[in-house]
Amino acid sequence: MKKLLISISLFIPFAAFIYCFLLIIWGTFAPSSFQKNLNYRIGGHMYERIREAQLTSKVDILFLGSSHSYRGFDPRIFKKGGFSTFNLGSSSQSPLQTEVLLKRYLIHFKPNIIIYEVYPGTFSSDGVESSINILANDKNDMESIKMSLIQNHIKVYNALIFSFYKNYSANNPDELKSDLKEDDEYISGGYVQKKEMYNNRKSYKKNKWKLNNDQFSAFEKTINLIKKENIRLILVQAPITESYYSSFSNNLDFDNKMKSYGEYYNFNELLQLDDSLHFYDSNHLNQSGVEVFNAEILKTIKM
Repeated sequence: MKKLLISISLFIPFAAFIYCFLLIIWGTFAPSSFQKNLNYRIGGHMYERIREAQLTSKVDILFLGSSHSYRGFDPRIFKKGGFSTFNLGSSSQSPLQTEVLLKRYLIHFKPNIIIYEVYPGTFSSDGVESSINILANDKNDMESIKMSLIQNHIKVYNALIFSFYKNYSANNPDELKSDLKEDDEYISGGYVQKKEMYNNRKSYKKNKWKLNNDQFSAFEKTINLIKKENIRLILVQAPITESYYSSFSNNLDFDNKMKSYGEYYNFNELLQLDDSLHFYDSNHLNQSGVEVFNAEILKTIKM
């Protein structure tokens, strides 16, 4: 029995080494269409944002959240209102990834105000897509490992391994170029402006937000970190189309939960926007909608 345990203890690190070695070879040389469990991609919005974040310091307002954040808060509008800003939002960013990013960059930005965009959908997700995005486009550390262990997902583990290899290999991600979509324009400060488009009205089946306890645990850690630094925190639910928003039966439950954490505004209830004129899809404002939304945010900040 003792020999068996010794054999197993020796085999496990050897197997782990072989797995990592083969993963790196596969990720480097295999066509992306064959990489089912290695969704590793450097580039896009997060690539631009992280590179700029590393060169930016001290802002009045720091934005956190999902694509509703980086497509919803235009730094040019806030600059006209007298505020310097930076947006650390990312696609499908859930509280698990927000916690990681804030721990890395809070001291760097030293904001007076944090506006945290809280979309119920991100509290319902596993956050895998966002984790992979951050692992690929930011430097990795112990926070990356902790996040990966919490998620315990093969795609996240694979991205973590490959990311550490990329971070310390000669193929430095900083030398690569961004690959933004043609209808997107990256604006300095972390914002991404979509070419002016308009949403087609739709009807949706009745639904319910299925909230994830792991996400709330990470959210509460982030809230405590912000409060510890005596930074004004404003929780904001950005507008989505009325038809999509009203299809969820437990919006009030989510509102009450958010109000328990502090200053909170649900702009689905506070703004009257048109599903076609102010949105380019069910989840995202077009530039006309952003301007209306941001004007209201500025009023809220100055209250």
